[in-house]
Amino acid sequence: MMRRTTDLAMRLQEVLLDGTWIANTNFKMQIESISWKEATFKLEKLHTIASLTYHIDYYLGGILQVFEGGNLEIRDKYSFDMPEIHSEETWNIIKNQFLSHATMFVDFVKNMPENLLDEPFVDVKYGTYQRNIEGVIEHCYYHLGQVSLIKKMIT
Repeated sequence: MMRRTTDLAMRLQEVLLDGTWIANTNFKMQIESISWKEATFKLEKLHTIASLTYHIDYYLGGILQVFEGGNLEIRDKYSFDMPEIHSEETWNIIKNQFLSHATMFVDFVKNMPENLLDEPFVDVKYGTYQRNIEGVIEHCYYHLGQVSLIKKMIT
């Protein structure tokens, strides 16, 4: 029988880094194949691919901080406060940070003690670690769908 942590890590790996089972794509596949100009191209009132990538990375980084014993300091109101991107270099920094956090997140979940999944995440009001990890997976798929559609519209 597969451990719950292994199953959750595989689902995170799928949406973030190298899977194609659910959406026939993943975040890494979507963001690695576009330029900074495409990533920052603004379609009407939609978020850009860069801002959606930053947004997901913001949450990955904030939750990783908790995983590493720190405080929960992220706030929804700051989750789209992305620095301006004016070059391929800046876009690469954002992509590389996202991919680094994604890899670290998957590894942490894969290696975390199974019993931690049932523990409160920071505070009882936030639910358990498992609920929060599943929320990250759902949140990633939601925004991956947006990224995929925006990419199709601009390329």
